[in-house]
Amino acid sequence: MKVGLIQQKNTADSAANIEKLKVNIRKAAREGAELVVLQELHNGLYFCQTEDTNMFDLAETIPGPSTETFGALAKELGIVLVLSLFEKRAPGLYHNTGVVLEKDGTIAGKYRKMHIPDDPAYYEKFYFTPGDLGFEPIDTSVGRLGVLVCWDQWYPEAARLMAMRGAEMLIYPTAIGWESSDTQEEKDRQLGAWVTIQRGHAVANGLPVISVNRTGHEPDPSGQTGGIRFWGNSFVAGPQGELLTVFPNDEEEVRVIEIDKTRSENVRRWWPFFRDRRIDAFGGLTERFLV
Repeated sequence: MKVGLIQQKNTADSAANIEKLKVNIRKAAREGAELVVLQELHNGLYFCQTEDTNMFDLAETIPGPSTETFGALAKELGIVLVLSLFEKRAPGLYHNTGVVLEKDGTIAGKYRKMHIPDDPAYYEKFYFTPGDLGFEPIDTSVGRLGVLVCWDQWYPEAARLMAMRGAEMLIYPTAIGWESSDTQEEKDRQLGAWVTIQRGHAVANGLPVISVNRTGHEPDPSGQTGGIRFWGNSFVAGPQGELLTVFPNDEEEVRVIEIDKTRSENVRRWWPFFRDRRIDAFGGLTERFLV
């Protein structure tokens, strides 16, 4: 199966961002992509650098304007499309939500981000209610997609539960980068950890991993920090953690990668981690901490 990844810089002009996305989605489809994955909160800037109640005006319902716009494009191109939207569920109730559109433009399913960070320049707990849909794969014409979102990518439990429920691949729309005051050594450690943990999910579960990050610098509206330089580095790993493609840090790019879904069956026969799991001894995983 051919998968298109779109790594893009964003501005405050949402209409322009969406038009650029549509151009890039068309490019991926022309190159044979059957599945196209977009980065986290792809319609605009990463607004979580500050806590500002006006930012809630950016949220939209699902179904809503974005699912209508991108659904029409998915239908026109005959592709499955993974979106990442700021969902308005009800007054005062908002989620960071992944939405999968089927080839006919309909909504195949959605996933609400479960793990919500609250760090300097990533004040997501102010905006997003933790997801309540669980770790459920979404069935599509191109396979069972284990869609997770950004901060979820650090949690092996999330990846494992998606795999246990039959996901054929793990997909992570992402918005992560460096704060300007970090040393180069610290930046290298952060990026290395980010790639390593996700490759580990591929290995532990015998599944491909698709991680799509944004790139470019976005200033801090408050001026208290130097803003975030998103580190790009979108990548695809195979079911043994092998890197099938790695994007540059600081460039926009559209790339189509072929994934052999049959490899998961073979890899799980060679490395039968699911067979050997000691599920009788894992009860402690449901606790916050053990002493």
